[in-house]
Amino acid sequence: MQSLREELSQIAASHATVLVSGESGTGKELVALFIHAHSPRADRPMLCLNCAALSSNLLESELFGHERGAFTGADRTRKGRFELADGGTLLLDEISEMALPLQAKLLRVLQEGEFERVGSSVTRRANVRAIATTNRNLKEWVAKRRFREDLFYRLNVLPVSVAPLRERIEDVAELVTYFIGRSVAGQGPKPLQFSPQAMKLLREYHWPGNVRELENVCERALTLCEGNTISAEVIEPWLRSEARTLTEFGPLREGRMLQDMERQLIEKTLTRYNGHRAKSAKALGMGVRTLGLKIKQWREEAAATQSAMAVL
Repeated sequence: MQSLREELSQIAASHATVLVSGESGTGKELVALFIHAHSPRADRPMLCLNCAALSSNLLESELFGHERGAFTGADRTRKGRFELADGGTLLLDEISEMALPLQAKLLRVLQEGEFERVGSSVTRRANVRAIATTNRNLKEWVAKRRFREDLFYRLNVLPVSVAPLRERIEDVAELVTYFIGRSVAGQGPKPLQFSPQAMKLLREYHWPGNVRELENVCERALTLCEGNTISAEVIEPWLRSEARTLTEFGPLREGRMLQDMERQLIEKTLTRYNGHRAKSAKALGMGVRTLGLKIKQWREEAAATQSAMAVL
């Protein structure tokens, strides 16, 4: 993480587009905030937009703005994020979920700095640094024709990869100290530390939800624990049982092991919460819409396989 911080300091001095990749909960948005805060644009706006949270039509309006009467409900002219962030930074979160037709329009504004509001033929300009984040392998999505190759290379000027927590497990102790210190500030007497046995459990856990999941565990422990020490008995039901049941994977295909593990983990979590998507998404450390999109993708792949088998 120290190496990453040094890399980000160099990247921040540039005006080039950045693509931040990493699993859900690793801190990709914090990376983007760091880049903006240490850049020459720090005194200008930084706006964020989740590309998975809106339909294509609404996302286009949010990005480029719209004129009054451009569509039903457009009762006034509205500026988009590119106009509002002029001179600053725009964070495009979960960029992989953007529809292909809108990707073409995004490519134009990134290359030329030009765009039109929805319902307008007037070309406008904006000087915006784009930072995109994704928890997917965009090269694979390009190969599947679900993401434009030219847009990928336009975004991937300065690539940043954020490691999952299980690959930097030595950070757990410092993160725990930070989260506890932040939570107890101004709240009076509260548990101040995890016991050595509890810390051992934290270091042995695989953290599918990454840093976000660790933060949730710390907050939950501080709420439920009595006394000055958080014992292993308090957190063991949250970690030990999940580590046994949720990571017992079935057959994994060569070259697709990570995708197969992710799908099996999501399916096990959905089963555990009786198909409740909100609870499952929270446990996994991802958004409900992201979870829904993954399920939709698997259904589409299953339907395509059935059609191919029918032809054969």
